[in-house]
Amino acid sequence: MQVIRWILGRLILLFNAVFSPKPVKREASQQQRINDEMRQIQLYQFEACPFCVKVRRTAKRLNLPLQTRDAKQTMWEQELMNGGGKRKVPCLRIEQDNGEVEWMYESADIVNYLEQRFA
Repeated sequence: MQVIRWILGRLILLFNAVFSPKPVKREASQQQRINDEMRQIQLYQFEACPFCVKVRRTAKRLNLPLQTRDAKQTMWEQELMNGGGKRKVPCLRIEQDNGEVEWMYESADIVNYLEQRFA
């Protein structure tokens, strides 16, 4: 089973690389504002998870410099468990200007959030 998962994961990554979306182009000032806002957002993910790939593709299409954190690494896994409450990916960590942190877990919700906020 683990071998099949590994093969499928590599196929997902291959197709993602071959059929990668083109990022939108923005004015430099607008892109800089978005880059600044994205410093408060991180994606906890597994590299070959199809739902994580979906979120990363959306970020690439929207030209968002999304910080990713591999939830298989103990440090990030612990942070995800302590902050979000469960080891489930993808998970978007959103830090508000007032310091509050929101943890968003469903890929469809994450994609909708990114599209509504940055499209």
